[in-house]
Amino acid sequence: MTKPFTNDDREKAIARAVNTLQSEGEAILRLCDRLDDSFAEAVELILCCKGRLVVTGMGKSGAIGRKLAGTFSSTGAASLFLHPAEGIHGDLGMVTADDIVLALSNSGETEEIVNILPAIARIGANMIAMVGRRDSTLGAYAKVVLDSSVESEACPLGLTPTTSTAVQLALGDALALAVMEARHFTSEDYALFHPGGALGRRLLLRVSDVMRTGKAVAIVERNIMLRDVMFAISKAGAGAALVVDDSGRLAGIITDGDIRRALLADDNALLKKAEQIMVASARTISPDRLATEGLRLMEGPPRQIGEMPVIEDGKPVGMLMLKDLVSAGIV
Repeated sequence: MTKPFTNDDREKAIARAVNTLQSEGEAILRLCDRLDDSFAEAVELILCCKGRLVVTGMGKSGAIGRKLAGTFSSTGAASLFLHPAEGIHGDLGMVTADDIVLALSNSGETEEIVNILPAIARIGANMIAMVGRRDSTLGAYAKVVLDSSVESEACPLGLTPTTSTAVQLALGDALALAVMEARHFTSEDYALFHPGGALGRRLLLRVSDVMRTGKAVAIVERNIMLRDVMFAISKAGAGAALVVDDSGRLAGIITDGDIRRALLADDNALLKKAEQIMVASARTISPDRLATEGLRLMEGPPRQIGEMPVIEDGKPVGMLMLKDLVSAGIV
């Protein structure tokens, strides 16, 4: 920039942004009136595909194609991106007769796309064309044509692919989500493909995956002195001890806070028995429940708690800690 950005320049920039958003938004909405049986046929082709969905496109359409391949894959339709220029130099070997090819091109005459069309036809893969001209070379090779035409680009020069790529992206997302719904794809299915993400962790992690077990859990008998309870908590590096009865079933819980309050109320509290100090009505959870359910219980009324016994057949098998849920990315 060779001169200061004036108030007039700022107003022009905002006006250009508004014009771009309106142009692209209106073009996307016009798609609604053009959807017909071809869209439903495209959904059916992908849904019944025995192979993979191979998405291809060149330039800006290729960038949209890469994104759509990722969207389809993450929503249950095995998909990959094929660069058309690499396709004519051997990468077409990844395409089989069981695959569906989704080709994106605004003109339908993109050289690199046109060059691979005869080979795809010989391989025997059905093709869906997302194209701005039905009567183009790409449209002629396709089994199904999705009309992604636009009246003009939002670019003030009318040259840069802007509105056309916005329409491709929106139409591709609509196709992916229609396939996802037809497949009855659930949030649990989605989590399986996103195990490292926050959603995956929330939908996949069980209490048994994050609970503390063994020596990291302080389990004491109800008739031992509070002093020994304190030692057991310290040895386990925990924040509470689980008190069990003679049969090993959970009788109550004693937290660090309970010990401090007992000492403030009675200097001889450390000589009292655990059953005299414990809270018998502890919130508990089973190891097979989702970790998110454990978090919800720990944060629920009457007050938030930092640890919760994990119980199986009435006996403690672990301790769920709020700080461990935070470390696991559940919070």
